[in-house]
Amino acid sequence: MKYGVLGDIHANLSALETVLACLEAAQVDVLISVGDVVGYGAAPSQCVALLREHEVVTVLGNHDAACSGRLDDGHFNPYARAAVSWTRENLDVSELEWLRELPLQVTLEHCQVAHGTIHRPELFDYLLSVTDADPSLDVLERPVGFVGHSHVPLTVMRFEDMKGKTAYSFETLVDLAQTTHAVVNAGSVGQPRDEDPRTCYVVYDSDTREVRFHRADYDIDREANRIRRAGLPAMLADRIRLGV
Repeated sequence: MKYGVLGDIHANLSALETVLACLEAAQVDVLISVGDVVGYGAAPSQCVALLREHEVVTVLGNHDAACSGRLDDGHFNPYARAAVSWTRENLDVSELEWLRELPLQVTLEHCQVAHGTIHRPELFDYLLSVTDADPSLDVLERPVGFVGHSHVPLTVMRFEDMKGKTAYSFETLVDLAQTTHAVVNAGSVGQPRDEDPRTCYVVYDSDTREVRFHRADYDIDREANRIRRAGLPAMLADRIRLGV
């Protein structure tokens, strides 16, 4: 089975449309979103509608939780709080309810999905290192787990012949055939932070157990201008151009 995995979308419509078109061409069987559908960007309603239309399996991100009232945004930075406030005012009741009801974690046939970590999804912790990943690997009930939150693509894994040790990779193609467990950070569809402004997404083939990270150009100017026209902080438009 082929899974298409969408990292943090953050209300970036042009990036989402591009990724969905790429995944349709790749003929994936299941679409997954690791959460943070909204926040930062200026097309939250359209992005929610696309995920619902395409029946994307979606988990709750911290921005989704804040915008829908499940999480206090007091610890967010001022730019994020401004985006949360704007987003609340620009989603209707049904859209907010859809976000509010998203699960913290989903277990599918071949993988598990959460926003920050598998082992404590309710805390929205970052998975940035092997040390961060170990607790999630310890509790993983499927061969692979998908997360996001950091916006930086990363694969951490354990091998049968390396018991007690965790390896990591930043490669765009990762063969998991010899691994016992792996956690894959899918990066970000709508706000990459690895200095590559192109949209990022993942295709996972459960038969070959290959994870492939893809990058695609999209209309960044369209989304940057949308952010500015909405009156959101200009920094949010600048950062999608820079990929930071």
